[in-house]
Amino acid sequence: MYPSAIQNYEAPDSVDGAMAAIAKFGDDAHFIAGGQSLMQAIKSRIIQPETLVDLQNVDELRSLEMAQGVTIGAMVRYRDIAANAGLDGRLGALRDAASHVGDRQVRSRGTIGGSLCWNFVSACMPTVTLALDPRLTLGSEARGRREVGIRDFLGEPMETDRQEDELLISIFFPEAAGRHGSAYGKWSLLTDGLPVIGVCAAVSLDDDNKCTSARVSVGGLETGPVRFKRAEEELLGAGFDDLKSHEGAISAAAEEAEIFDDITGDAEFRRQLIRSVGLKSIVKAFERAAAAGADQ
Repeated sequence: MYPSAIQNYEAPDSVDGAMAAIAKFGDDAHFIAGGQSLMQAIKSRIIQPETLVDLQNVDELRSLEMAQGVTIGAMVRYRDIAANAGLDGRLGALRDAASHVGDRQVRSRGTIGGSLCWNFVSACMPTVTLALDPRLTLGSEARGRREVGIRDFLGEPMETDRQEDELLISIFFPEAAGRHGSAYGKWSLLTDGLPVIGVCAAVSLDDDNKCTSARVSVGGLETGPVRFKRAEEELLGAGFDDLKSHEGAISAAAEEAEIFDDITGDAEFRRQLIRSVGLKSIVKAFERAAAAGADQ
């Protein structure tokens, strides 16, 4: 299908210009980042915007800074995240996800901000960021800038806390002392396809390689990504090589998850995917945290 007629096209070169453009054209305007999801919706006329505000020329949104934490601009592409070795360890899950999002074209054009704002039911980045717990900066011409935590930002699938006149500017991961590691894994019907199930684990270890904090999120669920407190609590105190505790934690998540059936797999198949994919993610997160300690 062909898209319906688009009346206006704006290509601002600053954050302020982008916010002014969306305010000018109102509810019938859409920001376009990488366009990998939005253009499909426009072509099929699920979305029929009168105005597109193109963010390609806004340099501020393309920055990735490592100072007192990590700040990733909303327009940073998957390929740039995947190639950045500075994200290893604590934010290794970001590289895991970005390395296997879609095909080469999607990784070259798609952006972290676009994925979070789209919040597709089985997308990788919402699942990963939910476990990594960043703060997001949004801005509008009318209300200025504000910060919101990822748990408050992500709503039901295809819904977020972003208002129609707001621009997602950046994602900030605060600096953290100590030994941390994260990992993400998924299982897809096709290589690098959308996950049937994706699991992200983020852990912190003490000097004895015992877990002092943990976050576990699962994506591919009907409700979108979910953190599992019981699994996180069961990992506390677990050792680096305590496979029994790792298995028990992810089994708790699999049992607790609200699972649905569809043509890609029934509920029991999905529970098994949570166990198998999740165990690998937890083990890898522990390995990365331990390696971070060895480097100190």
